[in-house]
Amino acid sequence: MTGLPDFDVLLARLASHRQLDIAGLASSAEIPESELRAVYEGMAPSPSALGRLAPVLNLHAADLFVIADVPVPDELAPLAAWAGGLVAGLVKDAVGLPADHRRRLSRLARSLPQESRTEPVRTPRVYERFERGPGGVLMGMVGNRNLTWTGIAHTFLSLTGRYWAASTYGGVGNGRKELTPDLLTDFATVLGVPVGTLSVLTGVDVPDGPPVPNPAAVDAAELMWDVRRLTVDQVRQVADAARAVPRG
Repeated sequence: MTGLPDFDVLLARLASHRQLDIAGLASSAEIPESELRAVYEGMAPSPSALGRLAPVLNLHAADLFVIADVPVPDELAPLAAWAGGLVAGLVKDAVGLPADHRRRLSRLARSLPQESRTEPVRTPRVYERFERGPGGVLMGMVGNRNLTWTGIAHTFLSLTGRYWAASTYGGVGNGRKELTPDLLTDFATVLGVPVGTLSVLTGVDVPDGPPVPNPAAVDAAELMWDVRRLTVDQVRQVADAARAVPRG
């Protein structure tokens, strides 16, 4: 599957999925209806509008920037690219912990101070630059989680039980690998985004309906989001805390 509708169409789909018309979406997002109507008619959305629309659409702002094909602002991008090498291991450790320990890890991650950026936002390599399409958008959203390509494969395995080579996810991104309902469901689990939302976004139907979320996977996906704006040392602190929990 290649190609993806323009953002005006996607926005209308996402709003309808939330049972909102233009007036309701404008009111909920506190955006002038005239401004939102212009976006529905094809005008590029402003960063401030995307930031207001995201929570109403049950999405992270950084993800909505990807969906809108607008560069993710530095203040929303992962803070430290090198921290990405720790994320897959942290997720693997966290998903095996009891619920109370997973919650403690999230509280620890959220309690750490937000440090200033000391390195530029990482520029995607050539093979990480996908044409605009369903898979490319999903891989862009995965990039917001600060995962390396190897980390993507291991994180999907930890949270879904299915392993695909890193190159397979690259194939999804560039449209060479079919985005099946099973793969879409796996992306939903890792991204922490309802599969219905991704189905509306990509046009891929999930015929059996959304599966019952695995609480451990839900918590681990949330933790992955919580650490994306932390430094390498801070992520390592959270990872050390996860490994320090005695295993029964």
